[in-house]
Amino acid sequence: MSKYQIDYYKEVIKIIKNIQKNQKNKISRTAQLIKKSYKDGGILYLFGTGHSHMLTIEAFFRAGGYAGACPIIDKRIDFTSGARKATSLERTSKLANKILSKYKFNSKDILMIFSNSGVNQVPVEAALYAKSKKVNVVSIISHDFSKIAPLSTINKKLYEISDIFIDNHIPAGDSLVTINEQLKVAPGSTISGAFILNSILAELAGKLSKEKNIPFYISSNMPNSKKNNQKLINKFSKKIPHL
Repeated sequence: MSKYQIDYYKEVIKIIKNIQKNQKNKISRTAQLIKKSYKDGGILYLFGTGHSHMLTIEAFFRAGGYAGACPIIDKRIDFTSGARKATSLERTSKLANKILSKYKFNSKDILMIFSNSGVNQVPVEAALYAKSKKVNVVSIISHDFSKIAPLSTINKKLYEISDIFIDNHIPAGDSLVTINEQLKVAPGSTISGAFILNSILAELAGKLSKEKNIPFYISSNMPNSKKNNQKLINKFSKKIPHL
């Protein structure tokens, strides 16, 4: 194994350990918040732009995944229409309202926002939109990055608006491996974000473990999964448009 592989491995392990040590209480609080939302008939909406959008799909309709999770899907905030265009649009005013207004939010729901820098216009506006609907906001951000990244015209940082913010412990700039004085590579925000998300959902499943029907999917390639999964699809398909 080369030095660079070892460097990346060490950095990722250090970040995971920091999250587990420093964010475990917020992870537990978030799981409890989602449990209450589920019991009240709410939905866990997930929002992210650019590469953070991948984490919204991580939670959706997959083996071991929470059935009450709904990603916010729009070609303007992923790379469907081009990466440069999406990067520009995530800094565009009032776009979040247009995207989120397609979904039927109510006060029982939760909006989880993934934004490594925690300052771009669209994620910050998404948080403000959710708060205007009396929806609880949970954000997954890099606190170090948020402290130095330039603010949007809103002049607010995502963690300042969120009911709970969880630090992904990623350094400013995201990349973890130093190649030379000018270049660092190998981002860590996707791995850390997925770890945080699935830690929350694992704890949620534990909190719901005494339910008659625990709202988590089983891999469709496993025996006896069809009956479990179809019940969940029937339950959530009216609320989650992407099913």
